[in-house]
Amino acid sequence: MVKKDIRLKYSGLIVFASKIISVATGLAFVPMIARNTTDAEYGIFGNISDVQNYFVLLAGILPFWTTRFVAREHAGAAKTGLVANIVISIVSSSIYLMLLPFILPALGVSAYAIVYAIISIEILELYTLSVLQAILHAKQPQAIGYGILVYEVCKVILGFFLIIQLQLGLLGVVSSMIIAYLIQIMFFLKLTSEELSGSFRWAYLKEWLKASPINLYNVVGTIIPSFSLILLFIFSETARSYYLAASTIAAIIGYSIYLALGLYPKLLSKINTADVSTSLKMVLMLAIPMTVGAIMLSDSYIIIQKPKLADGSLVLSVLAVSVLSASLYWVFDTIVMGTEKIDEKAKIAFRQLLKTRLFQTYTLPYIASAIIIPATFFVLSPNIAKTPLEATIYVAIITMITNLGMLLCKYVISYKCLAFKFPWKSIAKYAVASVTMAIPFFIIPHPTKILSTLLLTGVGGSIYFATLYAIDRETRRVIKLIINEAKYKTGIK
Repeated sequence: MVKKDIRLKYSGLIVFASKIISVATGLAFVPMIARNTTDAEYGIFGNISDVQNYFVLLAGILPFWTTRFVAREHAGAAKTGLVANIVISIVSSSIYLMLLPFILPALGVSAYAIVYAIISIEILELYTLSVLQAILHAKQPQAIGYGILVYEVCKVILGFFLIIQLQLGLLGVVSSMIIAYLIQIMFFLKLTSEELSGSFRWAYLKEWLKASPINLYNVVGTIIPSFSLILLFIFSETARSYYLAASTIAAIIGYSIYLALGLYPKLLSKINTADVSTSLKMVLMLAIPMTVGAIMLSDSYIIIQKPKLADGSLVLSVLAVSVLSASLYWVFDTIVMGTEKIDEKAKIAFRQLLKTRLFQTYTLPYIASAIIIPATFFVLSPNIAKTPLEATIYVAIITMITNLGMLLCKYVISYKCLAFKFPWKSIAKYAVASVTMAIPFFIIPHPTKILSTLLLTGVGGSIYFATLYAIDRETRRVIKLIINEAKYKTGIK
């Protein structure tokens, strides 16, 4: 069973805090890229990630089972997962390199062959990180937050030397990320050394491989919708740049899901509806104001990345709502996965998996793809989208509408798994505090510099929490928890 020292709020707060700190590092790293590359290269940077996603499809399949087996104290599960995922990473990276001569001409980026080629190293790293994080998720989820900070700090430092000092352009961007990932892997290996001391278990791997088709089914389903971004890149590199600039900020809203990171191992140990309600409150308490803030200051957040894309603020507003809905249905996915007991005895019946609600929720992305891909293909026709910005807005709207539909469906499925109480009263309080926060944004001229934008963001956040502290008792408890934990860690009485 899961160790009892996993604390739902504490682990979530630690990881979320690390992600928020990474926003600062991101606001340092992204401008390094944007201001040392052309508009086309900025779009290519986004495309590199799009292409890479298809070759890390398998990265989370075995780690899915690794987390569940480690959480349930099945000896040797950690080493089994690590060794197996490394083998798969070698195969995936090799396939990527073999297909690269065909991919580059198809995308019209043959001039950047070296940059695309070294991504094969990053593929190896992402597979390794996936399983190491899976092990930590089961035992000490807060440690994932520490690793995030290690990666982010190293990435910025390396980026300063490789991108700015040595002027390596996209090669410097990719290289700094690869080296930072390597340092993060070494850090995670040290944290998981005790778990990895166990023996490799062929019996586990056999069970995982037997059941993995359903995980592959899930992963393929989640990656297909992103093909719309490939289509957007083909339509215009500038359009992909608009989307990248907006999604970079909108993704920060998604960090709120880390506040519920401890829910999964908790549900694997013991099902408690109170944990679900607490997790929903934690996620929404920050996701809602972050969404409002991203919408209100969308112009500033785009300008501080790349001023030439300033007219793309509407894209950010649309994607902010899209990411908010995705963050919420991530919690619903966690409920479905955490309440599923089919593998509890270290035996997995694949045919029985097809009858579970896990399979139902895995099917939803295919329905989403059936909407997103044809719709994107239609709006990117010359008769519909006449400019790169129009094309980007249309694709963002399609994604938002689809995500809202997914949110409703996943709520219904998760509620059938566990009849939890949705925190409507808390949401109302978060909305009131968010509106209060937004008032100064109507009055104060929106800044165009990084420092002033961060300052205004901080002012808005302070207003939000001050308002929420005054009207919500749960928030007061959370703040006291943070203060007590800080005192405990620092030895202050």
